[in-house]
Amino acid sequence: MSSEHMQIGEVAARTGLSLRTIRHYEETGLVTPSARSQGGFRLYTETDVARLMVVRRMKPLGFTLDQMRDLLDATDRLDADGKLPAAEREALLERIRGYERDAAEQVEKLRVQLARAEDFAATLRARLSPAPGSTP
Repeated sequence: MSSEHMQIGEVAARTGLSLRTIRHYEETGLVTPSARSQGGFRLYTETDVARLMVVRRMKPLGFTLDQMRDLLDATDRLDADGKLPAAEREALLERIRGYERDAAEQVEKLRVQLARAEDFAATLRARLSPAPGSTP
């Protein structure tokens, strides 16, 4: 096994994903190990890890597996061949722009939720702290 390949345990440690989740993403076709060892162990490359990180970042924003697959397909096609016809290249970039807009919208929604959660926690803290002049 060369040093550029990692087994699933190392990939899990680097990505913060469970072995089960990584296997699930393989089963759904999102990320396929680049190779297998002679013993049949999955072997991953830095590119595979980068793909898993894209998926990991998309999941909390509510993107579906199909959307993740679509974005990865678009980026793969852009990265694979610099000689794409201009119209196809622009269409792929527009797909990616759509995901960027959706991600930005989800981030803003999460900011609102976080602000509400922080306000709620502050309200509870204030309720639990003793009033000035009172004895605990």
